[in-house]
Amino acid sequence: SNKFLLQISTQSTIKKFIRQISLPWNSIPLMDRWLITQILPPMLFAISAFTVISLSVGVMFDLIRKIVEFGLPLFLAIKVLFYSLPSFLVLSFPMAVLLSTLLAYGKLSANSELLALRSIGIKTSRIIAPAIAVSIFMTGLTFYFNDNLVPASNKLAESTLRAGIGSSFSSEKVKFNIMFSRYGSKIESGTNKPSKINTFLTHIFYASRFENNIMQEVTVLDFSRQDIQQILKAKSAIFDKKNSSWIFSDGSIVSIDKGGQTTNIQFEKYRYPFVEGPLDLARVPKDATEMSLKQALEAEQIYKETGNLKEIRRIQVRIQEKFTLPCACLVFGLIGSSLGSKSNLRSSKSQGFGLSVILILIYYVMSFVFSSFGVKGLLSPIIATWLPVLISLSGGIYFLRKSSL
Repeated sequence: SNKFLLQISTQSTIKKFIRQISLPWNSIPLMDRWLITQILPPMLFAISAFTVISLSVGVMFDLIRKIVEFGLPLFLAIKVLFYSLPSFLVLSFPMAVLLSTLLAYGKLSANSELLALRSIGIKTSRIIAPAIAVSIFMTGLTFYFNDNLVPASNKLAESTLRAGIGSSFSSEKVKFNIMFSRYGSKIESGTNKPSKINTFLTHIFYASRFENNIMQEVTVLDFSRQDIQQILKAKSAIFDKKNSSWIFSDGSIVSIDKGGQTTNIQFEKYRYPFVEGPLDLARVPKDATEMSLKQALEAEQIYKETGNLKEIRRIQVRIQEKFTLPCACLVFGLIGSSLGSKSNLRSSKSQGFGLSVILILIYYVMSFVFSSFGVKGLLSPIIATWLPVLISLSGGIYFLRKSSL
């Protein structure tokens, strides 16, 4: 009897759990549930199709070449392929939203189902509301993938690939030509007091290579004193975080006074008080896809310390793209559902795929051009990155109005 009672209790618990899960879905209006079920199957098809195509072109062919030429083990190649997947999913999500909404609403339009909804007084804007809701969800999902999964998975893919082909890999990558500029006030002649003007270039720190936390072939130009200039050259340098100074090895210091007289001092070890900025700069990844939003904001502060306006603009553009890339889902969702709702658009998959490719090409070419304007300084980074989104949303609203006629 106890076993029978336990079975009844277990069954009731399972039914209660299923009922709780189904409540949010059942609370959605019936029409919206029906339209969402029309969108989801083509979306899964589109995500799979676009991901396979982009993954094949971007990674798979290169991995096959490395298997044949470098002896990369098949198991490691599969791991690299798996780790590369999030970065391609991020690109596939917006394209999948466009194709799925085009196909779903095109099919409903061709079957006169949208016409039936309009005949009972339902507006087109209300009909495409589920597509917009799905697009907003995909926008959030894309942002999460791009900010959390992609940077970590790209690093894992690179480390696995390097290990597989026998290349050395360390947590600190080799970086070349690190140049850090520092601005501040100069020390006045005959005193130890800094001048009131705080915009002088006081130091230029250059290293030809950074590897394993060591700067190699370092040159430091010191303009911080008005009466003397110094040139410090060293074979290597490491940062002493405890004392906030750099320890230079095997180098020399050349001092030049106002009269042009020079002194040259050789050293084996020399402690030089300077900021940690060059080390922070060397650790900044070159590719923004390897950075989360938090890391990109930290990189922006580092570049601001260097005074390198082009790099500042570049990282500001990349920060804004962390937001505009997911917003492409919303843009494509609006455009796809609006175009698909037009009564004269067929539901053919080939036609929908072709139209999707054209719209995707137009949007991403426009985004690339405007981003270049932002990096060049022709437009501010915010305007340069968000203008394609605003233009595309305006186009989507225009198509929505046309389909409502």
